[in-house]
Amino acid sequence: MNSQNNDMGLIVKTMARVTIPLIGIFGAYVVAHGHLTPGGGFQGGATVAGAGVLFLIAFGLSETKNRINKTLYSALEGIGGLVFLAMGMLGFGVVFFYNTLWREGPVFNGEPGSLLSAGYLPIMNLAVGLKVYTGLVSALFAIALFRRWKK
Repeated sequence: MNSQNNDMGLIVKTMARVTIPLIGIFGAYVVAHGHLTPGGGFQGGATVAGAGVLFLIAFGLSETKNRINKTLYSALEGIGGLVFLAMGMLGFGVVFFYNTLWREGPVFNGEPGSLLSAGYLPIMNLAVGLKVYTGLVSALFAIALFRRWKK
């Protein structure tokens, strides 16, 4: 293993290929069920970002550089923030963050305890999860790049 190719061996790469999708699915589950179970957007986004960190560790910086689209990550992070802000502004006629979709909404006004309930909370969880995932992966990728530059 030389300094340019510091990725892991075959066993770590194989296990990463198996576990990265499972981590992503579990993170998406935590985000989607954040209004029903412990968890939510931040926890689910951080979990999905863990899959990105595992990819970075297992396959190395150069492979990660080839796979990460910085423009897409930046756009998704911005979209997450804007959706969260828009959801907060929806109820601005009553009060900031008033949950207008809970009782009168077309989709998210289901029975309490069901997935399509709780008004805009699932949308906010998704927005926060997207922002946390893209922000954490981008920050850790930037740290890995910065460390490379110092050598």
